[in-house]
Amino acid sequence: MMEQHYLTPLFSPNSVLVFAGDRNAPQRLTPQARALHEALQAQTYGGTLQYLDVHTSGTLADLVQARADLAVIALPDADVPAALALAGRTRCRGALVLSSGVDAEQAQQWRKIARREGLYLLGPNSVGLQRPLLKFNASAMGPLAREGSLGLVCQSGALVAAMLDWAVNNGVGFSSVVSLGPHTGVGLAEALDFLAHDPHTHSIAVYMEGIQNARGFMSALRSAAFAKPVVVLKAGRKPAGNAAAQTHSGAIVGSDEVFDTVLRRAGAVRVRSFVALFSAVKCLASRYRPVGNRLCVVTNGGGPGVLAADWANEIGIDLAPLSEASAQALAPQLPPLATLSELVDLSEQATPAHYTLALDAAFRDRGVDGVLVLYSPKQGGDAAAVAQTVVDARQKANKPLLTSWLGDASVLPARELLRAAQIPTFRTPESAVGAFGNISSFHQNQQLLQQTPPPLTGMGKPDIEGARLMIESVLAERRHILTEMESKTLLAAFQIPVTNTLLARSSREAMMIATQIGFPVALKIDSPDITHKSDVGGVVLNVHTGAAARDAYEEMVQRVARLQPQAHINGVTVQKMAKVRRGREVCIGLVTDEPFGPVITFGAGGTMIELIRDRAMELPPLNQFLARRLISRSRVAETLGEWHGAAAVHREVLERILLRVSEMVCALPQLREMDINPIITDENGAVAVDARIVVHEAASSSDGKGGSYYGHLAIMPYPERYEQVWPLQGGGEFLVRPIRPDDGQMLQRLVRELSSESRYFRFVSPLAELPDTMLARFTLIDYDREMALAAVHRETVVDEQGNASQVERVIGVSRYVANPDHTSCEFALTVADDFANRGVGGRLMLAIMDVARDRGLSEMQGLVLAGNVRMLKLMRRIGFEVRPCEDEPEFKLVVHPL
Repeated sequence: MMEQHYLTPLFSPNSVLVFAGDRNAPQRLTPQARALHEALQAQTYGGTLQYLDVHTSGTLADLVQARADLAVIALPDADVPAALALAGRTRCRGALVLSSGVDAEQAQQWRKIARREGLYLLGPNSVGLQRPLLKFNASAMGPLAREGSLGLVCQSGALVAAMLDWAVNNGVGFSSVVSLGPHTGVGLAEALDFLAHDPHTHSIAVYMEGIQNARGFMSALRSAAFAKPVVVLKAGRKPAGNAAAQTHSGAIVGSDEVFDTVLRRAGAVRVRSFVALFSAVKCLASRYRPVGNRLCVVTNGGGPGVLAADWANEIGIDLAPLSEASAQALAPQLPPLATLSELVDLSEQATPAHYTLALDAAFRDRGVDGVLVLYSPKQGGDAAAVAQTVVDARQKANKPLLTSWLGDASVLPARELLRAAQIPTFRTPESAVGAFGNISSFHQNQQLLQQTPPPLTGMGKPDIEGARLMIESVLAERRHILTEMESKTLLAAFQIPVTNTLLARSSREAMMIATQIGFPVALKIDSPDITHKSDVGGVVLNVHTGAAARDAYEEMVQRVARLQPQAHINGVTVQKMAKVRRGREVCIGLVTDEPFGPVITFGAGGTMIELIRDRAMELPPLNQFLARRLISRSRVAETLGEWHGAAAVHREVLERILLRVSEMVCALPQLREMDINPIITDENGAVAVDARIVVHEAASSSDGKGGSYYGHLAIMPYPERYEQVWPLQGGGEFLVRPIRPDDGQMLQRLVRELSSESRYFRFVSPLAELPDTMLARFTLIDYDREMALAAVHRETVVDEQGNASQVERVIGVSRYVANPDHTSCEFALTVADDFANRGVGGRLMLAIMDVARDRGLSEMQGLVLAGNVRMLKLMRRIGFEVRPCEDEPEFKLVVHPL
């Protein structure tokens, strides 16, 4: 069924009640109420609008007659609870409170009332909501914005008005404008979730200052960014570094870098100014999606082209010259001074016809991902004619097209032409290149978004139980920093290669251990109180004799005791020097961010780590694709290939170590900080020479049935535990597993091949296939609040040459989505017509009920068309109660307690 989003009454109301005082007595109104009355009277809202007084003397029956979707409240704080209670009595589903300066305690009381009355509360501290499509302006933001396809969500009331004012002169239109203040009931995650589902919203712009719930925000952002472009402007960029950090990684990584990592993994794009916010949205809202970052610059002057090239180099965009074949074909048709090396420089003699030829060549060239057209005014040139040429050429464009007409007065008509044709145009070459950088980031981030790795890789099983026992014993001793021996034991439990390390408690023991394991050896102080061993002379390398080991022990202990007298010294660790002649030193680390949880880092290692400050980051869980991308984003990556005569390092081993660290992070919520530094790596492999790990008690994230929900992670891992193989009635078998983002085409095939009756029974619509946004919503899901199980059947296909191969086909899908009450859920079921009556539907329903039960939900319900006899029969067979549906008599309500 094509279900309505639960926030539709709030964001798309058909009828509205207004509690905003007497508009004929403006002196007694709050500033928000005065602005609200003005806004509501300035345009013709298409729905029904009723004004009510909280001190009304009407009977309850009168109030019920005044039933509406949304109550808009702009009253003094003392009257807000009464207005919320009245809204509940009139069976409103949404409430919008326009106010400012409401503190957390009062806001919590209002949220409690709203919850009791069954209201979704937007506010307090909101300046309101605009839906230009409905001609609905329930806000103190000023005039109603122009209608368009951009959804804007803003956590600053002051800034939202400035954005709308800027948008007026720049031709930007909106589907929705939502203001969220501090302590609001409906927050950023819920607003994103609605806009992701809203068919009138094609792209989303977010201004944000902070979030409360990392998992909820991440889930909504990923879902929205998978369905449509999302661009985020975030304020409050904190400096990197944490004074309380107990590891190098913790000291280097700041919250702003973590936020960058979060947005990249969520498939969104981050910008640094609100002008950049709108320009990025304009570019991303075009129907072209780039496949890379190769930009072809077409210009009529070398200077602007060089400026564009310099900025492209600065932000990591590749300049794309035309291919040799394209250049050879184009060159004879251009002016004599034209050049086609790095840029397509048409020279000052360029005419509109020359621009047409160059654009045609760039659009056809497979080595070009996007085209930037520059024009600088020339004596006798016609800026508007060249702009018209670009507008005409746009019909052939199969990739992003951006423009920059330099100058001012003489190019204004040309800019208007481009703007009217919805071709993104910029005043400077740098801002145009920056906008293409945003489009390119969007494409790259979408690849990261589609990765949903499981918590454990397919490699050998780690000793998770042993690791947990060791951490618990450390915490039982009221310690938080593991010794080097303990840290390496933990790494070894996850099969990360470590140097063999033994603890010596006297100089004599150090001499004997060194002699037994073989020279040369390294000695390191072992103390939970010393973070940086080398700072206190706590490391001695290349010790070649037993006597030297004995002397090094005594000198080290005395030196450390003198420099750090409070430190507790366990002894000195002795380990064989790693035999790596031309190895490179890297560091793999872990930091815990508030609020996003654990973040895995990769970068240069050794003693220069904090000076180099090389930190690439990624959120767990990782898979090989993510691990590879994480390594390539680091600065040290340049040294990992063939470098100064040394062979390229064994990258796959580094990737495996990152996957093992990801397993540690997923399985052990007690981990807070970690440095595996240095890891020495060369062409033969890698070995961890030293490690420092910080642990703390973890909040329970288990479901009580032995399965973890990974509550400490911002991204729920792919839940492998729900994979099962079942026999098919009539022979064969099928796999039931959670759906994945890459199942989109198989799901589309399932829907296309359904009979029109089956499609109507499922979607209550004559659609022939799923729209892209719906397909995105059905395949990239948040496993935490919903689940979709696919029944996958392997079939043998024979091609035209007679070669047989096995292909997978989705033959059915069951899904549930948790209701906002978080205790019940709604289900849906689809089975391929040629697999009906073979046990697929029943098995999918029982499996999805097991998952819902496992997640603590207590009831599953669904609406089934009364004419869908086969589905109703199945529901009765597996124990659902079939009830009449009062609101929609053509449906039956089916319910099953879990």
